[in-house]
Amino acid sequence: MPSWTGGAALLVPVLLALSIGLAACAGRRTADSAPADRILRVQRVVSLDPATPEDADAIAMRSGVIVAVGKFVDLARRHGGEDTAVEDLRPGVAVPGLVDAHCHLVAQGLQGLDLRGARSVAEVQERVAVAAGQAAPGEWIVGRGWDQNLWPEKRFPSRCDLDDAAPHHPVYLARVDGHAVWVNSLALERSGIDENTPEPAGGRIHRDPTTGTPTGILIDRAKELLRRPAPDRAARRRAILAAAAECHRFGLTGVHHAGVDGEVLELYRELYREGRLKLRIYAMIDGPGPLLEHYLRRGPEVGACDGRLTVRALKLYADGALGSRGAALLAPYSDRPEESGLLVTEPAELHRLTRRAAEAGLQVCVHAIGDRANRAVLDGFEAAIAATGRRDARHRVEHAQVLHPDDIPRFERLGVIASMQPTHLTSDMPWAMDRLGPERIQGAYAWRRLLASGAHLAGGSDFPVERVDPLLGLHAAITRRRTEEPGPGVYGPDQRMTPLEALRAFTAEAAYAAFEESIGGTLAPGKRADITVLAVDPLRVDPEALLGARVLATLVAGEVVYRAPPP
Repeated sequence: MPSWTGGAALLVPVLLALSIGLAACAGRRTADSAPADRILRVQRVVSLDPATPEDADAIAMRSGVIVAVGKFVDLARRHGGEDTAVEDLRPGVAVPGLVDAHCHLVAQGLQGLDLRGARSVAEVQERVAVAAGQAAPGEWIVGRGWDQNLWPEKRFPSRCDLDDAAPHHPVYLARVDGHAVWVNSLALERSGIDENTPEPAGGRIHRDPTTGTPTGILIDRAKELLRRPAPDRAARRRAILAAAAECHRFGLTGVHHAGVDGEVLELYRELYREGRLKLRIYAMIDGPGPLLEHYLRRGPEVGACDGRLTVRALKLYADGALGSRGAALLAPYSDRPEESGLLVTEPAELHRLTRRAAEAGLQVCVHAIGDRANRAVLDGFEAAIAATGRRDARHRVEHAQVLHPDDIPRFERLGVIASMQPTHLTSDMPWAMDRLGPERIQGAYAWRRLLASGAHLAGGSDFPVERVDPLLGLHAAITRRRTEEPGPGVYGPDQRMTPLEALRAFTAEAAYAAFEESIGGTLAPGKRADITVLAVDPLRVDPEALLGARVLATLVAGEVVYRAPPP
């Protein structure tokens, strides 16, 4: 039985001692109990399956499926053979393959200048000026990640700030949430946006109050007025591979891609055929259009590309984001009484699309941040359930960030999943209270209230809005503590998740949100051999140890798709 720890096929000493018994055992195997391809040995297996013994330290796999979970010596005796490879990753801890239930995979690889953490307009200007100095004449400068809430003045910047940094290049900088963009004068000019340009429904053009001239900030649907060249096919292909590699490096075996178009789906299929893409992808169709019409006629596509690609969901938007005051609130913003946010899709249209999708067997996943948007989405789901009689559609509210107390019990009652991102809380903590006020914020990031009501809660990051690393999400869910300044140390400790609940959000609950609980989400016989091996035990370690903890290996269908370099 060769080892599986690197290049040389060395023999594991303990298995040498067992080799005599293996031959005798082989004669007692049935056709269904052929030797395992591989056995993973660790310090401890956190299977999330109640049938697994507490002292399990090994997983036997065959053809990408788990055969058994238990003690290494027992598995070697019962499932080992001469060709069974062994991966010894002690003292690592194996957990079900981590899954990000809400992300933007292609955007992660295409974000350009990384502006996260920039502490001033001047710092952004410096980075843009450097990029402009390296770019071809007239080339667009693209970036993402700025957040005016981190700057001393806490104001939206203007086109003039970017004109100074890159006067000869159009500049397009997406805010950290992706719901606002900051552009310079040349970008506005090339897009034909001026004082006479009307605001689109569900969008806002910030203007000089005296002249009406656009300031360079465009919110939500107003972004669609910009004529920035779309990335070509080759760039998107590179972006997918780069983002997938980063996912594996942080222990992710699968993602739920919130908003794909036809070209991205074709690229996924192409990369799967070539064997270059290993990540499992649960794809949500990006709004109405030809792709949606195709799947409304066809119905869901489940387990394509050797079980790695599923298309059975529709992604819609109800409102914008809290940081740019685009989230639709029932009452005005506490720090801007003249604003209440934006509904980017009218409730009647949300209701219509939800019903059409539900009738075709598609799950509907709606971005909703503010309490007004969440209520509109829940109303639409309730109407669709009444019309179709289907409570098993597992519709999802993506983010469910600010909820009126009356709406929290509706998630469980309607069978709606709360797809939430714990690191949104820790990013928003410095200014969320200002936006919402002390009473309304009680329904914000209300994980414990949702769980106590019986709702399913799936965990994600919304990357590139937040970092890819799911261990940051576990830490935020368990501690509700911001690790960076500025901001309070902890907010709402009564809404914290337990370590088990947090881990389930990124494993078993993510599987449930994709209708995959029978084949994934836990480590049990018959389920996918998707496994993340960590250097720490997420259920037993001090949560602070999750920050910066190493991922030792990531396995998809039993194949090692990432292995940590030696420390």
